[in-house]
Amino acid sequence: MTAPASFTGKRVLVTGGLGFIGSTLGRRLADLGAHVVLVDSLIPEHGANPFNINGYEDRLQVSIGDVRDEFSMRQLVRDQDLLFNLAGQTSHLDSMADPYTDLDINVRSQISILESCRKHNPDITIVYASTRQVYGKPEYVPVDEKHPLHPTDVNGINKMAGEWYHLLYHHVYGLRVTSLRLTNTYGPRMRVRDARQTFLGIWFRRLIERAPIEVWGDGTQLRDFNYVDDVVEAMLRCASDARANGRTYNLGGQESIDLVHLAQQLVEINGGGIYRLIPFPPDRQRIDIGHYFADYSLIQNELGWRPQVELREGLARSLAYFRQHHAHYW
Repeated sequence: MTAPASFTGKRVLVTGGLGFIGSTLGRRLADLGAHVVLVDSLIPEHGANPFNINGYEDRLQVSIGDVRDEFSMRQLVRDQDLLFNLAGQTSHLDSMADPYTDLDINVRSQISILESCRKHNPDITIVYASTRQVYGKPEYVPVDEKHPLHPTDVNGINKMAGEWYHLLYHHVYGLRVTSLRLTNTYGPRMRVRDARQTFLGIWFRRLIERAPIEVWGDGTQLRDFNYVDDVVEAMLRCASDARANGRTYNLGGQESIDLVHLAQQLVEINGGGIYRLIPFPPDRQRIDIGHYFADYSLIQNELGWRPQVELREGLARSLAYFRQHHAHYW
């Protein structure tokens, strides 16, 4: 685990801070003694939820603002030691239906953030949340960082551009930047009212509501998953280790699992429920990536990170959380 002393007294800014990963990271940083500012635009479709910091309201500062506003960002980044840049639009379908908004949030906003850092706090350390979606449909699995990048949707293209802007500002201006390519992240505080973040969220909701889980296609698609605490640990390691500067790392799960067996495991953990196979919706099938699971050996070898929470345990924790707090999430 990351040494708490690494973050005691640090001034930290988290964009997208009231969202799923941002709020979990903020809570962890507060526990480690950091002074944390969470900035969020509270756009309804993007997963922000004030209940995500329940119990931490007096330990986390919240700033309501839009990362596309460079004036606001330059005030926010001043005097910060660390920036965890998690703000973004994550829905693949939304990006296809409204590519201009996705471009604005996932590309223009990143330039706004980076310009603010370059001009007003060039010594800041930045960890950027990228995505496995930059790889598109894999040519081989497990996917390592050398795999070609050919996204299958607008969101993947724009997230790839956001990542490359971060790496460009590292190489040209010397900003300390790390990019993490996240796979399917899940856990307490994730968005479950719909499938905008990941299909697993709506599966949790359906199980708790005793509604059928819908598995698209034949259910043989392989995926890997990271429990949110493991993702937070990777971000903390990148922020506290100089070897991560200028690097891009995959995150990945302990195992890959096909969607039918994932559904079966969830039903078993839940103590009941049903799933059904349904044909792929056409809009989903056009951008589906087939099998995907990651090779995370690079970050394991360089920073010592590997996932700790087994899938079954993480699923059980998630179901228990949403069963208790469902009134705040749908």
